[in-house]
Amino acid sequence: MVNKNKTVLFGLYDDETDLIRAIRKAKAAHIEIDEVYTPFPVHGLDPELDLKESRLHIAGFIYGAMGTLTAFLFMSWVFTRDWPIIFGGKPYWSVPAFIPITFELTVLFSAIGMVVTFYTICGMGPGANNPILHDRITDDKFCIAFDVEGGSQDHHGDDHHPVDVEKLKDFFKTTGATEVQTKVI
Repeated sequence: MVNKNKTVLFGLYDDETDLIRAIRKAKAAHIEIDEVYTPFPVHGLDPELDLKESRLHIAGFIYGAMGTLTAFLFMSWVFTRDWPIIFGGKPYWSVPAFIPITFELTVLFSAIGMVVTFYTICGMGPGANNPILHDRITDDKFCIAFDVEGGSQDHHGDDHHPVDVEKLKDFFKTTGATEVQTKVI
C-alpha cells in the first residue's frame, strides 16, 4: 500500500459553536472541507457536514443474531444429540437453561463484531498510519482541515480547481480561528 503525503491547512477553534458557524460559512461559500476534528461528539455536526447515519447498528444486529444462533444451536445439539444427560429431572432440551449463555454470546458476538467492523471501515487496524495534526485537538480544540495540495472538487462535476490558500486563511481569520497552521501528513 502506497501512502501519499498531502498538505493540510487547518484552523483551530476554542468553542463548538464557532466551529458550527465556520462550517455553515464554508458550505455557503462552497468550500470543500476535508475533515473536522473535535475532542468530543458535537451535537448537530453530522447534519452540518451532510454525513449519513451510520449503518453499524445493522451490523451489530447481524453479529448478535449470529451469536444467538451459535449459542442456541450448539447447546441444543450438545444436550440432545452429543451428550444427552438428564440434570435434576429436566428434559434434554431445556430452553430456559440456555437463556443466560445465549444472552452472553449474543452480546459478545455483537460487541466484537462491531469493534472489528468499525476499525476496518475507519482504516484503524494494526500498522495504520494515523497522523496527528495538533496535540490539542484531542484535548480542548476544534479543528477544520482543508486539503490544499489536491485541489477542490467542484460540486457540479469532477473538475478539480487549484486551492487558493490565501482565501482559506482569510476564511479562518473571519470565522474566529485561534490558530492556523499547515502540515504535511
